[in-house]
Amino acid sequence: MGTRRRMAPEERRAQLLDIGAAMFAAQPYDEVLIERVAEQAQVSRALLYRYFPTKRDFFAAIFQRDSDALLSAATPDPGLPLADQVAAGLDAHIDYFVDNTHAALAVNRGPLSGDPLIQGIISTELATLRRRMIDATALEGHARALASTALHGWLMFVRGACTEWVHTRSITRPELHRMCLRTLASALGPDLLDELTGSAEENRDR
Repeated sequence: MGTRRRMAPEERRAQLLDIGAAMFAAQPYDEVLIERVAEQAQVSRALLYRYFPTKRDFFAAIFQRDSDALLSAATPDPGLPLADQVAAGLDAHIDYFVDNTHAALAVNRGPLSGDPLIQGIISTELATLRRRMIDATALEGHARALASTALHGWLMFVRGACTEWVHTRSITRPELHRMCLRTLASALGPDLLDELTGSAEENRDR
């Protein structure tokens, strides 16, 4: 195993997450072996399990970190028109699926698709994205409720469409991007879309 460099607990944890993230990105979930992670980090399996009791816990920690990174990358820029904010956030979402294809497939249609911990991370992520999009407007009352429901459905659609796309690559990325934006426009409807866009512009100009 060689000489193991001593690290502070947080540094060691970050190292393990980095190694695990690279492995889960390169291989399907079932093919990643905890023993290989420990070997690459030059630590014992016992030490790794002190940080992460199970493989599922290890993956969940990586997935949580990736979710946090996605939310950071998808942070809206209030200086941009709402349509540009949505397009940029969508690009960040697609980038995540491209960079983490195996992980995305594992949590959306693979061995972790029904795991409560993993699905809780996804639910929190989607709720945060929806709240940000709603808060970027000044919609109130029933119009806000309508938009919130439409955005919930749309975000679920985007996740499903991105999962299908990275699995099959049967359409191009620009086609996927346009499809998602058209679906959002259809879900909102012309009246609500106009109201949402107008409210966002008024909110930005204050």
